[in-house]
Amino acid sequence: MGSAQEERGGLAMAVEKGIEALATEGRNPETLHIDRMGTVEALETINRLDQEVAPAVARVIPSIAALVDAATDRMACGGRIIYMGAGTSGRLGVLDASECPPTYGVAPDLFVGLIAGGRDALVSAREGVEDSKEEGASDLKRLNLRPCDVVIGLAASGRTPYVIGGLEYAREVGALTGSVACVAPSRLSEVAELPIDCPIGPEPITGSTRMRSGTAQKLVLNMISTELMVKAGKVYENLMVDVQPSNEKLVDRAQRIIRAVSGVSEAESREVLERAGRNVKVAICMAVSGCEALEAQACLEAQGGNVAAAIRSLSE
Repeated sequence: MGSAQEERGGLAMAVEKGIEALATEGRNPETLHIDRMGTVEALETINRLDQEVAPAVARVIPSIAALVDAATDRMACGGRIIYMGAGTSGRLGVLDASECPPTYGVAPDLFVGLIAGGRDALVSAREGVEDSKEEGASDLKRLNLRPCDVVIGLAASGRTPYVIGGLEYAREVGALTGSVACVAPSRLSEVAELPIDCPIGPEPITGSTRMRSGTAQKLVLNMISTELMVKAGKVYENLMVDVQPSNEKLVDRAQRIIRAVSGVSEAESREVLERAGRNVKVAICMAVSGCEALEAQACLEAQGGNVAAAIRSLSE
C-alpha cells in the first residue's frame, strides 16, 4: 500500500487529467475483444471479472464497520439513514432504502434514497443533473436534515458534484457523513468523515459502472443496512422478525418464522399470527410463552422491541 501522500498525489493526478484517468473509466484487457467472442466465452469472461468484486469488498470491511457503528449511534438518537447518488448509484440507494420498511418493519422515512433529478431519474436518465453541487444540498434541505441524521454519498467515480455538494452541506449541519466509491483515493473521501473506497478496476464494458461498480455498491449497501437492522433488534437469530406480512408471500414467511422459533404447527402459526394482529414479534412471543397479545406487546415495548429479551422476560 502507498502512503497517504502518494494517495493524495494519485488523486490530484486523476483530477488534473480528468475523468478518463479514473480506474472505472479504463479499458479492461480481458474484454478488449468481447465483440468477437462467442456468447459462452463472453459470459464466462464477465462472470470471471465479477468474481473479483466480493474480495474487493472484503478488503474494506473495516471501513464499512466504522460507518455502521457510528450510524448505529445516530439511529439510536432518532437519526435517519440517507443515501444520495446519481444514475446507477442513486438507483441502488433508492432500492436499498425502499426495501427496508417491508423487510424489517421500520418507518418509511428511516431509510431515505435521494437520486439526482428526483424520482423521474429512476426510470429515465437525467445524467446532467449530477453536475450540480447546489442540487445535492437543496435535496437535503428539503428533507430538513438534522445533526442526528446520517448521509451516505454514493458514486462509482468518487467525484460526482451532486453527491459532494450534499456531503458538504451535511457536514455544515453536523450530520454524520459516509461515502461509497469504487476508486481509491476518491474525491468523496476528502469530504466524508467515514469513507469507503472500494476500487474494483476497469469495467468489462469501458465506463459501464452499472456492472462491477454497481455490484460492489450493492454488496456494501446490503451490509450496511442489514447490520444496522441487526443492531436495532430487527433480527432474531437470523430471522427477519419484523417482516411486514403485507402479501401472500410475506404472510407465508411470517408463519414459517414463527414455526422456526417456537416449534408450533402450521395451523397454530397461522392462528397465532392473526391473534397477534399480524405482528410477527408479538406472535413469536405468544407462541413461545403461551401469553396473550396484550401481554406480549407490553413486554416487547418494555424491552425496546428486542424479541430475545422479551422471550426471556416472559419465561421468568
